Amino acid sequence: MQSSIAIRKDPAVDYLLRIGDTALILGQRLAEWTGHAPVLEEDIALANMALDLIGQARAVLTHAGAVEGEGHDEDQLAFLREERDYRNVTLVELPRGDFAVTVLRNAMMATFLRLLWEQLRESTDAELAAIAGKAVKEARYHQQHAADWVVRLGQGTDESLQRLRAALDQLWRYAAELFADDAVDEHAGATGLGPRWGDLSDAWDAEMAALLGEAGLDVPAATPFLSTGKRGVHSEHMGFILAEMQHLQRSFPGGVW
Repeated sequence: MQSSIAIRKDPAVDYLLRIGDTALILGQRLAEWTGHAPVLEEDIALANMALDLIGQARAVLTHAGAVEGEGHDEDQLAFLREERDYRNVTLVELPRGDFAVTVLRNAMMATFLRLLWEQLRESTDAELAAIAGKAVKEARYHQQHAADWVVRLGQGTDESLQRLRAALDQLWRYAAELFADDAVDEHAGATGLGPRWGDLSDAWDAEMAALLGEAGLDVPAATPFLSTGKRGVHSEHMGFILAEMQHLQRSFPGGVW
């Protein structure tokens, strides 16, 4: 059995891991729809979006390994860390849920990632800026695709609206973590590596409010709850994702994508 790797503590590395891990785990969740989506076209669309996200994760994790300087490649960073060393937001590790949960989470995350990638195109880190230049195009498609489905469900049948409302009640409270700034964000903002995630809050709020309004839903009231996945303190669901993701690499050391 392959042992775990240790990650050097560094705010720039943490910032990159937050991006790469969030894309990786969201891609893993979307991949669970392969063969199970409600229609064939959507099966293909969700699989392609999962591949886009995993591609973004590969690029960012490869760069994170280079910045860390400890010789860790994309596969080691993706598959050989302990749960506490993953920096994805909790929202993406929540169970797949039904189709309403999936498209609403996609809309929330794609809107955020599009805003983030747009800002990262101006990063002082040339490699990260280049990754962002490609990724932003994918995020725009993901956002439009998810938004179309949110509106269709909201304006569809009583059941589709009910399911969408239930998904909103389940997911919305996890959005606050996206914009909870800390020392990692402050370092990124000060060095020009990337924006403080909290600086994206106003634009995200406006776009999501417009989308929910078109779907016939109200923006839920804020709550004091704050999830902590990007600090390495995850939900009970994260361990199950990693057990599935890491099995082959742990069992057959040296395997690559």
